[in-house]
Amino acid sequence: MTQTTDLTKTNSTNYPGTVKEYLWSWKETSIKVVYETTGEGTPVLLLPAFSTVSTRGEMRPLAELLSPNFQVVTVDWPGFGDSSRPRTDYEPSLYHQFLTDFVGAIFNSPVAVIAAGHAAGYVMALAQSKPHVWSKIVLVAPTWRGPLPTMSKQQSGWHSIVRELVRSPLVGQFLYKLNTAPSFLSLMYRRHVYTDAAKVTPDFIHGKWLVTQQPGARYGSAAFVTGGLDPVKTRSEFTDKFQQLAMPVMVVIAENAPPKSKAEMEFLAELSGVESRVIPGSLGTHEENAVDLAKVIKSFI
Repeated sequence: MTQTTDLTKTNSTNYPGTVKEYLWSWKETSIKVVYETTGEGTPVLLLPAFSTVSTRGEMRPLAELLSPNFQVVTVDWPGFGDSSRPRTDYEPSLYHQFLTDFVGAIFNSPVAVIAAGHAAGYVMALAQSKPHVWSKIVLVAPTWRGPLPTMSKQQSGWHSIVRELVRSPLVGQFLYKLNTAPSFLSLMYRRHVYTDAAKVTPDFIHGKWLVTQQPGARYGSAAFVTGGLDPVKTRSEFTDKFQQLAMPVMVVIAENAPPKSKAEMEFLAELSGVESRVIPGSLGTHEENAVDLAKVIKSFI
């Protein structure tokens, strides 16, 4: 059983929209999922990328640009952002089921979806299993492999070993602290996420660091980094999700994305029936270049 609660009046942060809480159950665990609605009109769902600093806040610049024309809904994935972070096994089946349940509970007609990064695989899986859920799909800098599998040549058992180490009480807390130090976050943003280093200010990184310091934050993060949230294991499994779709799909390629990631985006753009656009930016282009992204989204949906 699920229910929603309006948090706008009780939330201390000055949000531009209405903040609500969606209570969802997974394997007898109750998970509080926080989502935000702004604007009026035809609904659009924005799904942030999975990452150590994943939060619906990264979609807010885009939401503000779309809100004059649409009712925009942004959500924090279970285990990330302001949503609950229980010590559970974060795995693809959890997120497949969550997305199915959330969309069914919040929307009463097909909805356009904008999915960043790893969210793409979950959106495409739902498009195959429930063809009439989405009206249109926009995939922004889509990815399907986590950081460790991308860096290594093949899938390896040591990824799961690292995952369990990070989940452990003492060693895990130490490893997670190293991986979320402001200096490390700044390095990653400058290398892979943003293209304009001037935007990666100490205040900006401090805000991202605060996201990582929430109780239980390391569990979902460890799963993502080690490939535990990869919705598929091979490129062919991913591209199979694009076959015989009932709705239009657009892939937005980040012009300055890391070579391996960009190659995967370009491969998707060549698939039959898939439209594509190229905009500046890297893996965080949905946040850094929201103006460019909003233009191509409006022309598509």
